[in-house]
Amino acid sequence: MPPRRVAWEVLQAVARGQLADEALDQALERTPLSSADRGLATELVYGTLRQQRRLDRWIAAHSKRPAALPVQILLRLGVYQVQYLDQVPSFAAVDTTVELAKHQGLGKAAGFINALLRRAVTESEQEAAGLTLGERYSLPDWLVNLWQTQVGTAETEALCQWLNRPAHLDLRVNRLRATVIQVQTSLATAGINTAPIMGLPNALRVTQAAGRVQDWPGFAEGWWLVQDGAAQVVGYVLNPQPGWRVIDVCAAPGGKSTHLAELMADQGEVWALDRSAGRLARVRENATRLGLTALRTRVGDGTSPQDWPGLADGVLVDAPCSGLGTLHRHPDGRWRQTPERIRELIPLQARLLARASTWVKPGGLLVYATCTLNPDENEAQIETFLAHQPHWQLAPVPSDNPVAALLGGQPQVTLWPQRQNLDGFFIARLRFCPPSGHP
Repeated sequence: MPPRRVAWEVLQAVARGQLADEALDQALERTPLSSADRGLATELVYGTLRQQRRLDRWIAAHSKRPAALPVQILLRLGVYQVQYLDQVPSFAAVDTTVELAKHQGLGKAAGFINALLRRAVTESEQEAAGLTLGERYSLPDWLVNLWQTQVGTAETEALCQWLNRPAHLDLRVNRLRATVIQVQTSLATAGINTAPIMGLPNALRVTQAAGRVQDWPGFAEGWWLVQDGAAQVVGYVLNPQPGWRVIDVCAAPGGKSTHLAELMADQGEVWALDRSAGRLARVRENATRLGLTALRTRVGDGTSPQDWPGLADGVLVDAPCSGLGTLHRHPDGRWRQTPERIRELIPLQARLLARASTWVKPGGLLVYATCTLNPDENEAQIETFLAHQPHWQLAPVPSDNPVAALLGGQPQVTLWPQRQNLDGFFIARLRFCPPSGHP
């Protein structure tokens, strides 16, 4: 029962507004579990959130009236195990869910839960021809419609399928301390298999894992960092050179900041700017483990005036966004985000972009990146910025850039998960080209 109790507590915390990954991390710290039970608790949390719309649809179709939220969450957990987890015997899913209800003061609902879950065993959900893509893949209709307007129905369905897969794990090899082959070999000795990611020279995708990431060979030595391949593309797009001064806006937890320092051979300065001192501590921890000395952390709001006019060779604006390209990692995001909440982000993104542009020296570069698949936060932001900034222009990466082929020669690109098999990202590269004598 412990992993199921942990999952139930986490899902209640998510229903109260906490982020799923934060709630899960806290719960796993409080509750000692074996590696297998930690894995089961994680699968129950993320799987139940991922399939929440389908689960609620089935529960509603087999209930006379809505259940109270704690009971509804138990029902979701139980039905998810019965209908989606082959490794959990149906009788165990039913019995443990009923026992959990009794232990959590929900004994009055135990009979109802037992009856409904036993029905779920014999009456699994039937696919209906009339289901919308949102119903079939457990996503909000407004979100599916947003993607259909961009890539059409067939690609949207492929995207929905991709976002319902368990999240993959990518590593970025720190070439200042190890080689890709060295990392692959050391991990293999611990039963962790990896494969190179096409188009990314220092990226590995984990194909078979074992144990905690922090215990893997090379972690303590700073040989590698966990970072999705799409996030690694961002660093290559800026591609800072040794001796540069670079500012990373909204830098925590530091994956991109440390990548920039590595690309500069740890020569020069990387200023990691974030409004959270606590989150910047994570940046410093990562930099120390990776052996990077070029990185400096600065507490500050990227939208506020800073006395840094023309100070940087390059600036990265990793803007706060709706995260629609990472819903496989953060399945609660599909229920947390709304069109209204996203509209509130857009002015903040625009202010960050405008402020950061003042820090770039003539001829310098600015990269704007998000992990979302929403043109209002992506292409529209760049279009608006350029309309008000005549001395800026889009700038494709040089042909010898490591990710030039991936970008297809375009100065701004959306990485679609169903196409590139990476997290969904938008990246734009701009250059400051003022006239001679410009202050």
